[in-house]
Amino acid sequence: MSSINQAMILAAGLGTRMGPLTNDKPKPLLELHGRTLLDHGIDRLVRGGVNFLVVNVHYKAEMVKAHLAERKDVSIQICDETDNILDTGGAIANALPLFRGEPFFTQNSDSLWVEGMGKALARMQERWDSEKMDVLMLLAPCTTSIGYEGSGDFEMDTGGRLKRRMEMKLSPFAWTGLQIVHPRLFDGMPSGRFSINPLWDKAIENERLFGIRLDGVWIHVGTPEAKSEAENFLSDLQHQP
Repeated sequence: MSSINQAMILAAGLGTRMGPLTNDKPKPLLELHGRTLLDHGIDRLVRGGVNFLVVNVHYKAEMVKAHLAERKDVSIQICDETDNILDTGGAIANALPLFRGEPFFTQNSDSLWVEGMGKALARMQERWDSEKMDVLMLLAPCTTSIGYEGSGDFEMDTGGRLKRRMEMKLSPFAWTGLQIVHPRLFDGMPSGRFSINPLWDKAIENERLFGIRLDGVWIHVGTPEAKSEAENFLSDLQHQP
């Protein structure tokens, strides 16, 4: 089994869909069930064996930095995008030197999950194959996800290879915001702002984009309504016998 102990949390978004909730604080610092979204993400990564973490910041960056300074259970490196937000691909590319050419997890700060029978990060590490994969995504069934209202993202074959959902079609799986990435995915990419989406398409063409199904419940906290739904779900879960 591969041992991947480094990760990046993408926490530089403006959180505009959260409306007034992000007027005075950045989205990663919104609380859900007594902990910030950012801490939920860090908690899961640390429990999965991550001991080095990169976090990019932009909106109200100083608040995020101050909050991260309170974490003593993991080594954290800040990538400050206050002056120039880099989007998903650019942010990860900017952080690549910190990962020393080795694979790493990336996680969106507005996504979390409740574990099922298996632990998500451990299962991903068991499945990861650096020889044939550039990306391994954690996918969740759309029908059981909390706070997700899309049409799905990917189709997955029996070997775990992914392809995009066809236009005007439904797909059973949504990307949870968690993936393992090999740095070679970014070979030849310039510095600056860009989306990771074209790199996923390149990996699909080369049959190097793979997925694994979440054994549990994915929670996407993208809007105030989704946040309320997630809060209710976690409260009900806590009170189950």
